[in-house]
Amino acid sequence: MDKKFIVTREMGKLAKWLRILGYDCVYFGGTQVADLIIQALRDKRMLLTRSAALTKYTGVRVVVVRHDLVEDQLEQVVAELGLSLDDAAMFERCVECNTPLEKIEKEKVKGKVPEYVFETQETFKLCPSCGKYFWKGTHWDMVGDWLKNRGLVDEKGS
Repeated sequence: MDKKFIVTREMGKLAKWLRILGYDCVYFGGTQVADLIIQALRDKRMLLTRSAALTKYTGVRVVVVRHDLVEDQLEQVVAELGLSLDDAAMFERCVECNTPLEKIEKEKVKGKVPEYVFETQETFKLCPSCGKYFWKGTHWDMVGDWLKNRGLVDEKGS
């Protein structure tokens, strides 16, 4: 997972999906192109955008995303960049703020997650930046099924 991305403000959902898949993906919500290019260069991030005008800047790799729907955007980016989709990397970053998640002992989440979740799950993670808790819920299987249905992973999950 050595590729790092920065996505422009019209593709926040794509940023979340790339984070779900384990990729370091920053969402740029600003409007100043110079700030975007500087951040991409400084952090050595590939720029994902809907704007073909951004391809004129040298020194930064720009991928113009051609689709409106996030599902099609993700499919294009995975195929065009040859991204690996590894179950072990999935859900390792906070989908909200991009920070790597840390494992946390089950006892420490009691009263901080829904009671049913506490009773049915054994493994929990915490985002040290925004304080959100994560666990392997039904969303994990839904993401895997969606990736399989789109042909992005095989039945074994690789």
